[in-house]
Amino acid sequence: MRHIKKVAVLGSGVMGSGIACHLANVGMEVLLLDIVPFDISDEDRQGKSARNRLVNESLKRAVKSKPSPLYRQEYVNRISTGNFEDDLHLIAEYDWIVEVIIEQLDIKKQLFEKVDNLRKPGTLVTSNTSGIPIHMIAEGFSDDFRKHFCGTHFFNPPRYLELLEVIPTADTAQEVVDFFMDFGDRVLGKSTVRCKDTPAFIANRVGVFAMARIYELTSELELSIQEVDKLTGPALDRPKSGTFRLADLVGHDTAAKVTQGLIQNCPDDDQAQKITSPPFVDFLLKNKFLGNKTGQGFYKKTNEKDEKGKSIILGLNLSTLEYEPPSKSSLGSLQVSKQIDNPKRRIKALFDHEDKGGQLVRRSLSSLFAYVSKRIPEISDNIYSIDTAMRAGYAWGYGPFEYWDIIGIKEGLKAAEEAGEKVAPWISEMISVGHEKFYITENGIRKCYDLASKSYQPIPGLQEKIHLDNFRSQDPVYKNDEVILHDIGDGVLCLEFTSKMNAIGEGILMGINESITIAENGDWQGIVIGNNAKNFTVGANLMMIGMLAFQQEFDQLNMAVKLFQDTTMRCRYSKIPVVAATQGYVFGGGCELSMHCDSAICAAESYIGLVEVGVGLLPGGGGTKEFALRASDAFFEGDVKIPTLIERFRTIALAQVATSAPQAFDYGYLNPKDEVVVNRSRAISEAKEKVLNLADGYVPPSPRKDITVLGRSGLAALYGAASALHLGRYASDHDILIANKVAYVLCGGDLTGEQTVSEQYLLDVEREAFLSLCGEQKTMERIQYMLENNKPLRN
Repeated sequence: MRHIKKVAVLGSGVMGSGIACHLANVGMEVLLLDIVPFDISDEDRQGKSARNRLVNESLKRAVKSKPSPLYRQEYVNRISTGNFEDDLHLIAEYDWIVEVIIEQLDIKKQLFEKVDNLRKPGTLVTSNTSGIPIHMIAEGFSDDFRKHFCGTHFFNPPRYLELLEVIPTADTAQEVVDFFMDFGDRVLGKSTVRCKDTPAFIANRVGVFAMARIYELTSELELSIQEVDKLTGPALDRPKSGTFRLADLVGHDTAAKVTQGLIQNCPDDDQAQKITSPPFVDFLLKNKFLGNKTGQGFYKKTNEKDEKGKSIILGLNLSTLEYEPPSKSSLGSLQVSKQIDNPKRRIKALFDHEDKGGQLVRRSLSSLFAYVSKRIPEISDNIYSIDTAMRAGYAWGYGPFEYWDIIGIKEGLKAAEEAGEKVAPWISEMISVGHEKFYITENGIRKCYDLASKSYQPIPGLQEKIHLDNFRSQDPVYKNDEVILHDIGDGVLCLEFTSKMNAIGEGILMGINESITIAENGDWQGIVIGNNAKNFTVGANLMMIGMLAFQQEFDQLNMAVKLFQDTTMRCRYSKIPVVAATQGYVFGGGCELSMHCDSAICAAESYIGLVEVGVGLLPGGGGTKEFALRASDAFFEGDVKIPTLIERFRTIALAQVATSAPQAFDYGYLNPKDEVVVNRSRAISEAKEKVLNLADGYVPPSPRKDITVLGRSGLAALYGAASALHLGRYASDHDILIANKVAYVLCGGDLTGEQTVSEQYLLDVEREAFLSLCGEQKTMERIQYMLENNKPLRN
């Protein structure tokens, strides 16, 4: 079995440095090499730092970029740097060599000739090219090189975009392909897709066509770029960037080069051959308005502010080629999209809408349906690879064939034909034999229509991952308006949140308690609390808390907060193991919930934090208590204790959010009982395994009565720390009021000295502090502002 520990990355540009950082994220020892600078002086030519200037500056720039390419900043220490002239020989010690240099075939081949001579036999070699045919790069090299060579195409930024396209040649050994498909999934956390060695591979081939078609329709239908970005962004369950902001992000020079490459290299692609460069793109290229990297493209940020204090961003009028301020759209389709939360119903409603927005959605999707139908078997032999590539590489909520399933195969075919699009014959053949979906689920197994066998076949690799959609055909074990309790096999239950943004309200809290009761009283091994949504949860239902606070319903507030506390404690002390599986936002109450489970299996891209200070509150679901408990556990004999306490205090008082699961260990949100899984699609299945491991001889912990708190001596130190935050202008007067309440809970209240207290004692102190903040006017202002603007108010 092949093992990878050391990886050499050749080329330190944006992609090379990004790939190096992500390899460091997953524990690899990385060597990052690049050229010796051309402008080096004769006197500096012998100096190592001068000769490595280019690679060192590139890496430094990457590490400083936002969002960070690293899970933790210290992971940069796993990367060593060098240059091709002095250090290329070191690749003989490395297990995998990945090339990420300029997109010129002759230069790549010159470098690979040296690599072929220096590498050990059996060493894996890959190229990150996005456009050069892989077989052309491999030609002329040794048999062993060609056998162990393929394309590994990452998407930018490599840490965040999940797609890894694996492109073998006819000479690539099958075990090498199998290795990268598995390694990319398990170790790198990617959705790996095997691609054919065709122009632009899969994701960019489809994505570039889709973007070009949107350009064409926007101009034809005389829509604004702002309207189209809304229609082709969240309305279709795609990123907020939509189409035109995405183009600004990519860079118009880069997009034009890829588009022209597609046209030149795909003479038999009838739809690609119809792509032309619109006048507005020519305008941007001529004026070097290349997008974000030049400060303007389709959009132009100004120094002017609107009535809400936001920067005014102008948009290019595609007809006049002048920049204009945004205006309110009168499109009924956009209004409809705002009213429908369910993405599938929203997409279908947009497709059926008759206004110009609906026409754009219908005609663009119809073209997309026709296009992908004809790309099989050219770019892929199967449907699911195309869908996976678009979801993972372009962050679409659904792939093209999944969109088609939402619309209905017959309806999509009809719309395409009415628009004059030619759809591949196999679609009609499929319908004629009674198959009216591309995907089905049978007995919890997701299957995809297979063109070769003309039947539905299980999608490879999914059996090891748990997606809760595959269990919807079976009756839930329990259900209310905000949760569904699934039987996910082997005696394990999974509790899925279904409220808006998975906000934790009474329904979820009651659902957790009822689910634990069911598991304790039945023949169940334990429970996973997890879901497949973008975010685990945004935290407690702020609307509910705000309404009770505004109405000064303190008895009801007290009951609501106590229910939350009792629920998190129920997770900790239940008779069966409870394991959280998280991804995306794990804010506030979600963080408190995960801290009280037997274990949390967190996707690396889990953004975890106690953020309550931002809305004028403190963690009231056991979070502040838990930080006091964890501080107590960190004390040791002879410890002065105050520094540990201050560290915990600052984390809550500054509402610090870990921007990765590994960083959450540094903030104390995770501890040794918790684990990180790089691939988010494996979180629930790993959590299930954790439940089964814990269930064997499981003995629940006993409620704690031995928590050391420091009383007044601790309060003095924490009040001082709060004052320092205020003097440093890190905190407002109201922030300090909240911080002092946090300090009060962490220290166990106004105790005369160090004492040991129980969890319940601290929960009561925490709840009292939470309720007192609910009576503060500035807290109510913060809650109202967050509900109205979805961002915190500093008052």
